[in-house]
Amino acid sequence: MAQLSTEAAGADRSGLAGDAVRRILHVAAAMRHHQDVEMAGLGLTPATARALHELDPDRPLPARDLAEQLGCDRSNVTALVDKLEQAGLVERRVDPTDRRQKTLVVTDAGRRTRDRVHRALSDSRLLDGLSTAELATLRELVWKVSDGGCPERCDTD
Repeated sequence: MAQLSTEAAGADRSGLAGDAVRRILHVAAAMRHHQDVEMAGLGLTPATARALHELDPDRPLPARDLAEQLGCDRSNVTALVDKLEQAGLVERRVDPTDRRQKTLVVTDAGRRTRDRVHRALSDSRLLDGLSTAELATLRELVWKVSDGGCPERCDTD
């Protein structure tokens, strides 16, 4: 009889975990949808928004370093930077310390757009119905199961 209740508990745990994973995926998809809508409103694709978000407006960066930060090939970054440059959000400039190299500089318009991207990526409207205590519990639980952040694919959209 003990064997049966252990198996039932295991099945119940498996079912609970499966339900939790499905709900997490649902929430993530809803958040991603809201973010994608916001990015589109800014004239950005998810990939260009992520590239802009990764750039530090106060520290010009070579494209190869951006590719490394994004975990993608430099050819993908070239296309992303082309789009950001065409939108007036980033400029390619000669590096004053190494004239053979170009760096990516965030323009004033890029700074403003980057701030809006950051706000969109931090949008918490789906969590509005939770109390402060529930938010604290959710944060602790998510932190407990997270791996510190999954690397995302770098696409040129």
